[in-house]
This record gives sequence, structure tokens and C-alpha cells, in this order.
Amino acid sequence: MSIDPSRIEKLAHRRARAKLGWYAHAAIFVLVNLALIAVSAAHGRAWAVYPLLGWGVGLLAHAASVWLLAPGGELMGRMVERERARLNAAGSSDPW
Repeated sequence: MSIDPSRIEKLAHRRARAKLGWYAHAAIFVLVNLALIAVSAAHGRAWAVYPLLGWGVGLLAHAASVWLLAPGGELMGRMVERERARLNAAGSSDPW
């Protein structure tokens, strides 16, 4: 089964944009949180950990959507293969 080269090109561009978006998100996360830590430390408080943890969860979710769940991603590819095998094993009967 051959995939259309234009479709591969479109998917490659989409995935590259998603990864660049995550890199930008991560860079801003680091810069802003370093500044917050500096302000927090200058005032003798440790409040900067709260935005760091909250935003960190969002950054991890963004990473999962880019590298694990994106079309053509490894996890998504394995899941599609598994479903394809199940559907082929079911034969001609409609599993839905």
C-alpha cells in the first residue's frame, strides 16, 4: 500500500510545525519561569514553584500531543496497527 507523496509532504510539514510550536512553548516556559524564580528568590519566597508546576503540566500535555498522539507518531502508529490487525481478524463482519 503506497501513500501519496503529496500527503506525506503535508503530514511532514504539519508535524514539523507542531514540533516547532512545542520548542517555542518550552523556550518561553524556561525563560518566564527563570524570571519568576529570580523574582521569588529576591523576595525570599518560594511562590514561583506554583506557576512552574501548573505550566509544566500543560507543557507535558503539549509534548504528549506532539510526540505521542500526533498523526504519524509512534504511539498512534502502534495503535493504528493494532486496530488494523483486530479488524482484519474480525473478517468481513462489521465490528461496529
